[in-house]
Amino acid sequence: MPVAVVTDSTAYLPGPLVSDLDVEVVPLYVVLTGRSGREGVDVGPAEVARTLAVKGQHVTTSRPTPGDFVAAYRRRLDTGADRIVSVHLSRELSGTWDAARTAAAQVGEHLVTVVDSRTAAMGTGFAVLAAARAAAAGAEADQVAAAAQRTADAGSTLFVLDTLDHLRRGGRIGPAAAALGTALAVRPVLHVQDGRIVALEKVRTTSRAVAKLVQRVADLCGDRPVSLAVHHLAAAARADALADQLRERVPGVQDLYVSELGAAIGAHVGPGALGVVVDPTATPAGVDA
Repeated sequence: MPVAVVTDSTAYLPGPLVSDLDVEVVPLYVVLTGRSGREGVDVGPAEVARTLAVKGQHVTTSRPTPGDFVAAYRRRLDTGADRIVSVHLSRELSGTWDAARTAAAQVGEHLVTVVDSRTAAMGTGFAVLAAARAAAAGAEADQVAAAAQRTADAGSTLFVLDTLDHLRRGGRIGPAAAALGTALAVRPVLHVQDGRIVALEKVRTTSRAVAKLVQRVADLCGDRPVSLAVHHLAAAARADALADQLRERVPGVQDLYVSELGAAIGAHVGPGALGVVVDPTATPAGVDA
């Protein structure tokens, strides 16, 4: 009874893993000045970073439509899947989960199970990988969904930004918090808690914020086996340096993925963003992307 796994484009899974585990990815929409397009298909992170670097230019995002999900679900059912598990970023951050739920009701809730990861980026991505591996091993749909939820609940997603303005404009963080960061040059270490973005620790400079980020990750990981993902937007050299620090500080790291954030989340965090996702449950994938 094969189970297909579907997710959205904000999981930012490495391409080889998407292909190897046969995961279906439904893109969000990104709106730039004068046009819109699908994340990762029509609009990439470089274009978003260039747009946001221009004063007065903004980038917005919108969820996939229920019709987009219906098409993806039916495509998988028509090509041999008996059940579908659809894993998405936190409903507190996007309407994507809601669109997937609407589509599941149209296709048949006995056929489609929708999982709210309560996180984002590779926090969602690691949950998708757990689901896909369970499905590949022959697990039933409820077991596949449970694997995704268990991994999402166990993980941690932390990041630092050059500015909080983009999160404020997108409604992902309160205006008071954004004003504090701007007025006092505060560089908070942020994390996703209960599906929302909240401040974890506040420091004065970006370099200190990155140092705190590394320390927080090292404390979370300890000596246990973990998989990590480092995200960035228009900060490849800094992301590589961060990955090197984590390899030194986290002795149990198995897989470490370094990838640029896509347009949908990049629009809300802005150029210069750095993030780390910790997955204490994933087995080695054998791919270092």
